Amino acid sequence: MYYQTLLQRFGPQHWWPARSRLEVIVGAVLTQNTSWRNVEKAIARLRQEGLLQHRPLLNASLPALESCIRPAGYYRQKARVIKEFVTYLERRFGGSLRRLFRLPMMECRTQLLSLKGFGPETVDSVLLYAGGYAVFVSDAYTRRILSRHHRLPRDADYAETQAIIHRNLEPDRALYNEFHALFVTTAKTYCHLRNPNCAECPLEPDLPPLNERLYPASAKALPREIDRQVQRGEPE
Repeated sequence: MYYQTLLQRFGPQHWWPARSRLEVIVGAVLTQNTSWRNVEKAIARLRQEGLLQHRPLLNASLPALESCIRPAGYYRQKARVIKEFVTYLERRFGGSLRRLFRLPMMECRTQLLSLKGFGPETVDSVLLYAGGYAVFVSDAYTRRILSRHHRLPRDADYAETQAIIHRNLEPDRALYNEFHALFVTTAKTYCHLRNPNCAECPLEPDLPPLNERLYPASAKALPREIDRQVQRGEPE
């Protein structure tokens, strides 16, 4: 029901916006703790310097890489993460993403999770959007929407949210791709961390009564709840 409702409102989202699978992976690292607008600036700089191909990226110096990705924030940390990934890809798969993504999904996921800076959300974004595996990216936007609709516990973590999605949807890469993108668009448009615009949201008919919703109604409670969510790294 949610999928069709959101698709009708927003249309296809054409995610992930990238020209290559390596660009998807680099973007998945860069988008951590920043906006996509900043990622686009960093990607443009990398493209201008010819650093969105495996060999040039592998051979690039850390300072050169850091300079390119500075707009995405945490540029020193993210440069090391990207370098570690392309080094791993070279040593383990001869630089071939095709060989990497021939692995069974769970084996590929386990290997990527072992890399520094590759947490579950980043890894699943890589698996879905670059590798073409059927795995749902249950990010903070998804958790926010589903918890406010009483579809999962308020304190559900990434793994719990993903498990609920996987239990209720067929393992379909195209469906997971589009549905994740639609959740993100919905959260950014209506289901804000502060001051959600429920009245205009296409999912409003499914919301519980106002006094049962999972965001605080009182002015005193709202700042405390937002502080907790911000500390968990939840985006606006």
